Amino acid sequence: MANKSILLKIKRQSDPQHAAIWEEFEIPYRPNMNVISVLMEIALNPVTRQGKPTTPIFYDSNCLEEVCGSCAMRINGRTRMACSALVDQLEQPIVLEPFSKFPVVRDLAVDRSVLFENLKAVKAWVPIDGTYDLGSGPRMLPEEQEAAYPLSRCISCCCCMEACPQFNQSTGFVGAATISQVRLFNTHPTGKALKSERLHALMGDGGIHECGYAQNCVEVCPKDIPLTRSIAEVGGAVMKQAFADLFHR
Repeated sequence: MANKSILLKIKRQSDPQHAAIWEEFEIPYRPNMNVISVLMEIALNPVTRQGKPTTPIFYDSNCLEEVCGSCAMRINGRTRMACSALVDQLEQPIVLEPFSKFPVVRDLAVDRSVLFENLKAVKAWVPIDGTYDLGSGPRMLPEEQEAAYPLSRCISCCCCMEACPQFNQSTGFVGAATISQVRLFNTHPTGKALKSERLHALMGDGGIHECGYAQNCVEVCPKDIPLTRSIAEVGGAVMKQAFADLFHR
C-alpha cells in the first residue's frame, strides 16, 4: 500500500487567451481521498509526473460537502462534483477537465454567470419590495411543501447544463435548472404573482421549446432534482399561457 500512487491527467489553461495543455501528476495514495484532496496534494508540491515544476491547479471549491455547487467539473468524461468523487471509485489515470460549455477562467474554473443571467430573465425569486415587514407568508399544505422541497435543493452547479446536448451557443437554451426554478416559484403562494411573466420569458429564443428531452440533466444532477418532471409541467404551463394569450388579445 505504501508504494501505491494516484495518476492524474489534468487539462490546464492559464487564461482564456492561451491554448489548453495537458499535465500529468502522480501523488501518493491514501484511503478515502476525493478529487479535491488530490488537488490539494498537488498544491503542496506542484511538480508534474515528469519532474517538471509547475503551478498549483486552479479550481473552485468551498463547502466540500456537495452543498455549494462550486467544484463541478468533468471527471473521467462525466459531469460531477469533485468533492463527492472518491478516488477509490475512479478509474486511473483520473482525467480532470473544466466544463466545455462555459468560458474558462483558468484551469478547471469556468464562468457560470450565464445561469444567473437566465434566473434573472425568468424572475426566479419571490416578489417583495422590502420596504416593510410583511409578516409570515401564506401557509402551504404539507403536500405542497413536499413537492417544492426537492426543487429548492438546486445548488447552481450547472451539471445539468453541461450534460445537455441542447445547451450551446447556437440555441441559447436556458437549461433545466432555470426551468425547474420557474416551476418552484410558480407554485409558491407569493411567487406565483409573477407566474405569467416567467412563462412568457420561456416562450422566446432559448426557451423551453429548445429542450430535446434527452434526459441527461436528471441523470447527472447531484441533488436528484426531478428535472424532467419540471420540464414537462412547465412546458404544459407555457402552452396554456400561450393559448390564454390568444384569447385575451
